[in-house]
Amino acid sequence: MKTVTIFGSSVPKPGESDYQIAYEVGHELGKRGFDICTGGFFGIMEAASKGATDAGVEAIGITVPHFTGTPNAYVTKHIQCKTLFERITKLIEHGDAFVTLTDGTGTLLELSVVWEFMNKEIMQHKPAAVLGDFWIPLLNFMDLRMEFEGRETNVIKQFNHVSDCVEYITKSL
Repeated sequence: MKTVTIFGSSVPKPGESDYQIAYEVGHELGKRGFDICTGGFFGIMEAASKGATDAGVEAIGITVPHFTGTPNAYVTKHIQCKTLFERITKLIEHGDAFVTLTDGTGTLLELSVVWEFMNKEIMQHKPAAVLGDFWIPLLNFMDLRMEFEGRETNVIKQFNHVSDCVEYITKSL
């Protein structure tokens, strides 16, 4: 069974569009037989986990005690790490592919580590996608820099629709 790690914020609440999008990503990937791994807490992580469990697959939650709270109710397998960096490493190790949803600095950090690990060949290239036009300026900027450095561009794929993102991950795995 392959696992898709989904990165995203703890802020969105049920009924909000970012929460619904995360649910759809988790559910659609789950229906295709992929387990889902998240940071295990609330918001996007909860929504993706709920989508996974509703589809009948594993919802892995990787947490760290630095953040208060318990894992969301949909986590079926809980892994607690001691530090934020250990958590990020575990999230990446569990992922056969990655989907990043709109968010702030924590999600940017996770995406950046995935990108850098592939850029520096610390890990093999794996399917990596961002969902939403929020990420377009960053992708364009970084691809220009990668081109300047003579490195591979277009490593992170951008999608505006859940169905296109899910199709990319499915075909890639």
